[in-house]
Amino acid sequence: MAPRSLPEWTIVDFIHRGPWWTNRGIVSLNLCLFLSLITSCVNGLDSSLVNGLQILPDWQIFFNHPEGKALGLIQSAQNIGGFIALPITPFVSDTLGRRASLFIGSLILLAGVAIQFAAPTVKLFIGARVILGFGLAFCTNSAPLLLLELAYPTQRGKITSFYNSSWYFGSIISAWAACGPGEYRPSYKGRTPPSSVLDLDGQEGKAAQILAKYHANGGDERDPLVVFELAQIRHALRMEELNNKHTSYWSLLATPGNRRRMTLIIAIAIFSQWSGNGLVSYYINLVLEGVGITSAETKAAINGGLQIFNLVVALGSASLIDWVGRRTLFIVSNSGMLVAFGCWTITEALFNELHRASAAKATIPLIFLYYFFYDIAYSPMLVAYTLEILPYKIRAKGFAVMNIAVMLTIAFNQFVNPWAIQAIGWWYYIVYCGWLIIELVFVVTFIVETKGRTLEETAAIFDGEQQEQDIAHMGGEAATMTMSRAVALEDRVPTDSDESHRWSQDKESETYHPIRPRQTPEVSFHSRDIGRAI
Repeated sequence: MAPRSLPEWTIVDFIHRGPWWTNRGIVSLNLCLFLSLITSCVNGLDSSLVNGLQILPDWQIFFNHPEGKALGLIQSAQNIGGFIALPITPFVSDTLGRRASLFIGSLILLAGVAIQFAAPTVKLFIGARVILGFGLAFCTNSAPLLLLELAYPTQRGKITSFYNSSWYFGSIISAWAACGPGEYRPSYKGRTPPSSVLDLDGQEGKAAQILAKYHANGGDERDPLVVFELAQIRHALRMEELNNKHTSYWSLLATPGNRRRMTLIIAIAIFSQWSGNGLVSYYINLVLEGVGITSAETKAAINGGLQIFNLVVALGSASLIDWVGRRTLFIVSNSGMLVAFGCWTITEALFNELHRASAAKATIPLIFLYYFFYDIAYSPMLVAYTLEILPYKIRAKGFAVMNIAVMLTIAFNQFVNPWAIQAIGWWYYIVYCGWLIIELVFVVTFIVETKGRTLEETAAIFDGEQQEQDIAHMGGEAATMTMSRAVALEDRVPTDSDESHRWSQDKESETYHPIRPRQTPEVSFHSRDIGRAI
């Protein structure tokens, strides 16, 4: 095949260059996407609630000082509900759309909150948390998909990383509520953002309108960036249909590329919970008592301070992912966790075996150091990296599998960790040290860098070099052809009020031709430079 000549213009010339707040389309988009971030905050609040309540003496008395398996059941009730719902959620997201799924989940979540608020017994409290988990599963499956599929290209990596990092906002509320009087009861209300452009599969005209409204400054459907994105999306969907004519959970393993994706996704899902963080995330009371800290006020202050620290580090890391790169952050994160957790294990052993008070004091900063390295990668990128490497047709189902893997590992933590700590004490920490070594080897060997690629180009990495090249060229060629034809078509267009003729599609070349009048020069660009802008 003859090499393609490089046109005069590139996609970099058409992406908004100034501050994002000067582009009214991006401003409107980000205000809507902020609503999806609230879902992660609610998840953090509900997931951390019981962890904070364990510190309160009144809560311990009310529940008759639960421990072992009983404490594990109370802690895991929300995840039981989520585990029941997760196999269903991707079908709702793919069939009814991301926004509809988010709305359904919000209604169920509100019902759970109402029951939990009025629960007079332990059994009803647990049942309410199961309902909360069921509704939250719909929200956490659809909200990140909306963020990924609607975000402006140059902000996609950061915004998707902010999603999981926002978990700590809710966790902070839960942690510091334990410092106040009485029992804390969560509340939630939310609105839903616009439909994902990919919910409009087969409705290219509406998809063009959404992209123009939120990605083009002024709502111009003929904006080269809009044309570029539409062409890449349409070509990627066609390639996926060839590989997965009937999408199901089996499609996740149907091709070598999909199997490679799922190996990475399940691995990082397990790593996100089995790296030792589950000890503090769900049983900080036991961890702190293990080094001689018994004051409820001191425990609550440490827990609240840790959540604020986690939020700052996670948001800071999310801001760096497009500069440093995903693979680099994963390697630094796993290396640092291994060292910090190893030192943490030593201080636990010194305090419990030799009763050295200095070892107990050293444990607290080591916990913060450990979470610094954890938050570098796993807080911002667990969701973002998973969604980046999944193609649209299997994105919802693959993301559901990731959440199932997370919940299974959390269930392990919630049931096994308290029993193991009571049984063997600090020796249990050595198990995590060995596992962290395995994690580091896997990350160095298998994690793929996705920095500087569109979603379609990222997905094509796993499906072969030729498809990756086809995706890269399709957007540039489509935009070039569209902009070239705009002038030629202006004399034979219908009126602006005829919405049905705003776009015509060439099914073979997969280009979009806006046919409204416009006085525009012929311009062109090539997709080779898209990586510099996205």
